[in-house]
Amino acid sequence: MKVLAFLLATSPSLYNFPTKGPHFLAPRISVSANFLGSQFVRPVLKPVELSVFAMATCVHTSRTETPPQTKPHKTQVDDCLFQNFVKYCRPNSADIVSCAPISEKRSNTLHMCAPTGLDDVNINHEEAVDNLWKLMKDEARSDIDEEPILSNYYFSSILLHDSMESALANHLAMKLSNSMLPSGTLYDLFIGLLTENQDIMRGVKDDLRAVKERDPACISYVHCFLNFKGYLACQAHRVAHKLWLRGRKILALLIQNRVSEVFAVDIHPGAKIGRGILLDHATGVVIGETAVIGDNVSILHNVTLGGTGKVSGDRHPKIGDGVLIGAGTCVLGNVRIEDGAKIGAGSVVLKQVPARTTAVGNPAKLIGGKENPTKLDKLPSLTMDHTSHISEWSDWVI
Repeated sequence: MKVLAFLLATSPSLYNFPTKGPHFLAPRISVSANFLGSQFVRPVLKPVELSVFAMATCVHTSRTETPPQTKPHKTQVDDCLFQNFVKYCRPNSADIVSCAPISEKRSNTLHMCAPTGLDDVNINHEEAVDNLWKLMKDEARSDIDEEPILSNYYFSSILLHDSMESALANHLAMKLSNSMLPSGTLYDLFIGLLTENQDIMRGVKDDLRAVKERDPACISYVHCFLNFKGYLACQAHRVAHKLWLRGRKILALLIQNRVSEVFAVDIHPGAKIGRGILLDHATGVVIGETAVIGDNVSILHNVTLGGTGKVSGDRHPKIGDGVLIGAGTCVLGNVRIEDGAKIGAGSVVLKQVPARTTAVGNPAKLIGGKENPTKLDKLPSLTMDHTSHISEWSDWVI
């Protein structure tokens, strides 16, 4: 038994030695509380006592920073003992994860923070993201109180991460991974891009606020962050687009394919998308390579921003700021939908739509006529008003 314990502690074959970068040793075995208490390892580690509520939750990390130290208490694992051996553990799968003890006491401290608006000029971007991240953690703790069965899910997805970048990289990696594309590989890719490019994170934050403000079905920020596939597909596209711009097109197209398979949203990595985007429901959304979408745009499900099939090069629609595109709409060709325009559900748009006007039908026509179209006094993407002027224009009853 002592020989086995000695081999567990010293054998090089049990560890993964990284070739570059400041990494920690990662045992190739997953250490559980039962394993720690086994008689085979008592010469190396003494058994640990966990409270009824305490658990060890595993999440992936970039392994580039030393985890924050916490003060030990009677309901947690002895930090020194725990970190010396199971600071970073590797399960049987290809994913690389780290384990940290979670206790009831850790979830009792709330840091309440009110959200800020998209145009708040009194607070810088870093502070806004930090405040939103704290609010999301508070929402996660509240959800755990309401549904304790989800505690492990919320801890591994939200509460064990020290930043929104880390949580998003982990969540996207878990969603888009498969047996041949490990989540650890995707996490390392995503976390690098998200931390290096604050323009991506500004889009991540603005999209999150857009969904919460415009979609009445969104009950909280953390609910959107974890469960809204339109939001997740848009953030995955931001990463793929950055790779596309850097010339890593094969990898960008691979991410596009996985997003299409997992979320049923097909956005070419070459497409340019602004901030404050809402992809509501999102199923069946298709956006072509040369499409451009402005800021504060709302798009419903089964919308296609595609080409006519006859033109190469710059062949996809250009969507202005504040545009609302109804469900089942097709906008085809290199046409422009001007700022603040609204496209009724089920329309087929083949020509330019002027600013602050409404187009509906197949083929789409302007409400009020081409010469004197009815003008909208509010941005439709923010009001999410799909029927004003359209219901007045048509007396059909279906």
